[in-house]
Amino acid sequence: MVNEKFQLLESQFRKMVQNDKNIRNAYLLVHSENQGLHVNLAEGNTGEMKATSNQAFFGASIGKMFTAVIVAMLVEKGKISYEDNITQYLDGEIVKDLHVYNGTDYTGEIQVKHLLNHTSGIHDYFEDKPKQGKPMLDHLLEEPSHFWTPKETIQWSKENLESHFAPGDGFHYSDTGYHLLGLIIERVTSMAFHRALIEYIFEPLNMQHSYLLHYSDPVIKNEFPPADVYIKDTNVISYPSLGIDYAGGGIVAPAKDLLKFMKAVKNHELISKESFEAMHDWAKFAPGIDYGYGIMKFTPTPVVLPKKYAMWGNAGITGSFMFYHPELETYIIGSLNNFLYHRKGVKLVFKVIDGLMK
Repeated sequence: MVNEKFQLLESQFRKMVQNDKNIRNAYLLVHSENQGLHVNLAEGNTGEMKATSNQAFFGASIGKMFTAVIVAMLVEKGKISYEDNITQYLDGEIVKDLHVYNGTDYTGEIQVKHLLNHTSGIHDYFEDKPKQGKPMLDHLLEEPSHFWTPKETIQWSKENLESHFAPGDGFHYSDTGYHLLGLIIERVTSMAFHRALIEYIFEPLNMQHSYLLHYSDPVIKNEFPPADVYIKDTNVISYPSLGIDYAGGGIVAPAKDLLKFMKAVKNHELISKESFEAMHDWAKFAPGIDYGYGIMKFTPTPVVLPKKYAMWGNAGITGSFMFYHPELETYIIGSLNNFLYHRKGVKLVFKVIDGLMK
């Protein structure tokens, strides 16, 4: 039975990649100890070589869970509170006119928790349309050598984008908010964000091949280059401009390292069960999808989402995914490495679940 499921998953995965000319390379890891199943696949090409399952890939927004877990660790240590106002951790230059909505400055009302579950109401530098001029994605492609610092990105957002509502009054996905969280982590820990990732997560979990893109290097250099990732027809993995993702999704890691992280979160090795449950401060992301502190939860919803797809984790705009399915006790991790393929990444996860339940 295990061998049959392996063959089914492999066949579905390879066919999906081969039948989509826009997917140049893709990765899929499925791990279930209770079913005795471990599948770690790669398909396509990256650079001049065939993709291999040991390659690290750009995680995009699945990195938000790492940021949120570090905040939870700091909360456990009593160094910060979810109810703290963000102004006590950020420079005046950053918070000045950060969140002005309908003529009122709401910056002083933003709490740490609002950034974590996207309920602050502030703009999103990545997907919001600017009042005038080019969207950020165009800047990344047209100025590939420009390294966007977090402060510069936040300033660009303030100058070019509009806020959406008062803190706590709605949901608006905000990468800008996670930049602020990265800077808050830096202030509280007195170390750079990439260093905090190493000391709080990578080293304790022996994630030796993981790093923050254009900020740090892995402990052990991978024998293979990181997987190509595409925006339209352009491979951007080497672009310094892609370092803009920072605390909102700049982690590069092989699937086996991401599995270590997900196991540690699920088994309460990094934070306690109570701390993990505190992260379940859900806001409505979309029909059938709730968003807590760096965690996306697929919730069974009549007509919209069948019960069998109930799972938690996170997904990224590149078609990256990192989920745990409680009923199957299964981890599903991987990426399609193409911007705006987030829905297809989730569809692949659904296909895996369908295959496992046959």
